[in-house]
Amino acid sequence: MASTEVNARIQRHREALRRAGLRPVQIWVPDTRRAGFAEECRRQSRLAAQADGADSEMQHWMDEALTDLEGWTT
Repeated sequence: MASTEVNARIQRHREALRRAGLRPVQIWVPDTRRAGFAEECRRQSRLAAQADGADSEMQHWMDEALTDLEGWTT
């Protein structure tokens, strides 16, 4: 049966990855297709922008840190 052959091949591949020192990890991420997702992104972006504007000392520090990092790039 074809599906049995495919399952065996997948299993061999996974075993090879494990022998190489890797392990599977499952990651759950937000569903970008969900109704209201874009609006929630906008809401959180507005909150972040407001927080950034409220702390000018932090923004100054972040700007200086970014300037320092720009010297590290090639």
